Amino acid sequence: MKQKNYTPACLLIDKFGDRWSIVILMLLHQNGVMRFSELQKNLPAISQRMLAITLKTLESLSLIHRQAYSEIPPRVEYSLTELAKDLIPLLRQLIDWTEEHAEELSTNWDKA
Repeated sequence: MKQKNYTPACLLIDKFGDRWSIVILMLLHQNGVMRFSELQKNLPAISQRMLAITLKTLESLSLIHRQAYSEIPPRVEYSLTELAKDLIPLLRQLIDWTEEHAEELSTNWDKA
């Protein structure tokens, strides 16, 4: 299908509807500014490569801000953009809904 057939919502979900994006957004929401190593420490199951890819994707969507400092050793910090801050209440609703219906959903996860 051509990209023009998708709605903006479908395109956005396609870009950040992976395993890690929402988790990273919620971590940044809870903790404010975080460094790469702090994110990785809070997400032990994610590989360094996947974390880097996910952060680049979220940055390209203007959902996170990357601030690099020219220090030795180099320091890079990540934070939510205003756009992402507007998205957080909606993600919180999605998370709450999922938790509320977890039992019902889990019985159907294997069938999907």
